[in-house]
Amino acid sequence: MQPLLDVRNLMTYFFTQAGLVKAVRGLEFSIDEGETLALVGESGCGKSMTALSLLRLVPDPGRLVDGEVFFEGKDLRRLPEEEMRRIRGNRISMIFQEPMTSLNPVFRIGEQITEVLRLHKGVDGRQALAAAVDLLHQVGIPAAERRVREYPHQLSGGMRQRVMIAMALACDPQLLIADEPTTALDVTIQAQIMNLLKDLQQERQMTMLLITHDLGVVAESADKVAIMNEGLIMEYAPTVEIFANPTHPYTRGLIGCIPRLGEKRARLSPIGGATASAERAPGTSYLDTCPEPFAPVRNQLPPLREIAPGHFVRCWSR
Repeated sequence: MQPLLDVRNLMTYFFTQAGLVKAVRGLEFSIDEGETLALVGESGCGKSMTALSLLRLVPDPGRLVDGEVFFEGKDLRRLPEEEMRRIRGNRISMIFQEPMTSLNPVFRIGEQITEVLRLHKGVDGRQALAAAVDLLHQVGIPAAERRVREYPHQLSGGMRQRVMIAMALACDPQLLIADEPTTALDVTIQAQIMNLLKDLQQERQMTMLLITHDLGVVAESADKVAIMNEGLIMEYAPTVEIFANPTHPYTRGLIGCIPRLGEKRARLSPIGGATASAERAPGTSYLDTCPEPFAPVRNQLPPLREIAPGHFVRCWSR
């Protein structure tokens, strides 16, 4: 069966005055219908830029330089911009990382939700406002009839995130991209938001690309995991396999950073390397310091190899 989303050799570079920054360096992954893939890695590894690349929203001076992004059998990179606009927010929706900067502070909540419905569904007036109220009810916002008349600053962080989810779901998308949906929320609200996303995904039979650095969220929410560093996928496998048999040193390093109840440590275990930069000195890359099977050879990166069914690791041989 053909996957809903199939990404092949995706490359996004930034052409800056300081030099060339390779933010995404040849990503390959796929997501089947109804599945959740978690894209995991530390800040600056290229997770959010991957999401923006899929939607062709890379900011200047960045540019998609290569790759294919097949969604429902169509290569999004080769679609006319007008057709791409019909897909964004409609067939593919995205929950952005920080709701306070994603919501317009001078428009009421209801106006921002109804804008999505007017643009993609042709719904207007009272019907659009009623749909906005219903969406707020679906995402668990109390007194939704009053909230649609309020501004973003009048809502708590958790409520603003729920509004973002309501906007993303307004057109019943096939694919939902959730970029750090629990950032800056307290632990209780984080759990509520993730449970809400899981419930809505099951009800609507959505496919989800979950971008996060929280391995606890991954363990509870994802079917497959892609471990990302320096714009590359280091390991890619079903979630159970990643936690039971982490193979790449970077994956083991990430899992080793998770605190465990009852376990005393003299100090935290740091992960070496640096994030993508035009000024990165030779030898500062995480891969440069990897053991031999995982390190570059003659400036060539090791490929992603399948070491077990569905389990891929960036190495020369295992």
